[in-house]
Amino acid sequence: MPRRNLLLCFDAFGTLFWPKRTVAQQYGQVARECGVTGWTEAELQSRLAAAFQDEARRHPNYGKASGLDATQWWTNTLNAGPHRWIADTPRVQVILKTFEPFARQRPLPADLAPKLLTRFASSQGYHAENNLARTLGRLKQRSSTTAFDQVVVGVITNSDDRVPGVLSSLGLSVSPLRCGGEDRRPVRGRAYDIDFTCMSYDAGAEKPDAAIFRAAEHLCARVVSTAGVYGVSGEGAGARDDGEADGGADGDADSWQKVYVGDEHAKDVVGALGAGWKPVLLDRHEKAVEIPCLEHQANQSIADVFQRSPVVRVRSIRNLVSWVLGEGEGEGGNYSEGKDKGESESGNALAR
Repeated sequence: MPRRNLLLCFDAFGTLFWPKRTVAQQYGQVARECGVTGWTEAELQSRLAAAFQDEARRHPNYGKASGLDATQWWTNTLNAGPHRWIADTPRVQVILKTFEPFARQRPLPADLAPKLLTRFASSQGYHAENNLARTLGRLKQRSSTTAFDQVVVGVITNSDDRVPGVLSSLGLSVSPLRCGGEDRRPVRGRAYDIDFTCMSYDAGAEKPDAAIFRAAEHLCARVVSTAGVYGVSGEGAGARDDGEADGGADGDADSWQKVYVGDEHAKDVVGALGAGWKPVLLDRHEKAVEIPCLEHQANQSIADVFQRSPVVRVRSIRNLVSWVLGEGEGEGGNYSEGKDKGESESGNALAR
């Protein structure tokens, strides 16, 4: 009997990576370096959260529907006035709205926004689980004992286009394949840690909308058809010369298990369930004790686990991968708890 295939996707912010310090603390550090001072951390956090929420309401999904790109949305460069950041237009003002009250009617430094964007586009602002690249890479290694013939690993995130750069800077090998990027194709024969990134800005939909999960399924089919899949079996099964997917996640749906891992119930769990995926809540601090723990479900298939509960939780990505590879021995077995170095916060630099 042929083994089934696994489409395993992750949220980005809060799941694959998180801020080294709170976003407000890092905003404050950069602003002070640029000469902007005069606030408490609580004041800055409040201003940042309010500015982000206001722009998200007025121009959802980083300004996608308004025809704005992410830089315009964050920095207010569109139709900027003579002082660059102090502009007549109210359209795009996340950074402006955060710092303008502290500028004392003076123009904000021209290098403030670029420095903030650069910081939160790389490992300068974020960190991840130890050995994350090695952990995800194990999913693509050949194993005759693993239950899956093919494994495709993707990212589904409510974010702008900086996520692939952040992941690359954290040491992951990221395929160029993404929504709307018909000219971006994976290199045939190359194994990536991340086979595609599906960002809300590109997809035109945000979690929990099922449309963004459908977009990820189409990307999975493109992975299979254009580059082959070098999954845990180590073989590029599924590729066809005619460019059509053979068993892609939106083709032969019955052969694919679709699992989504995220840290936020309202967007990640609810969204995955609504799209017909199987959700895994990343619960590093073990707060969701009412949800069955995957670490306690050793030697059980995905179908068996989710037949008993619509959602399960896991403490770390490392533990999740160990479970997928059949290495767990239940509580006290081979699992190693992930350590969360980040903090939960209401304002963030990439969103979720």
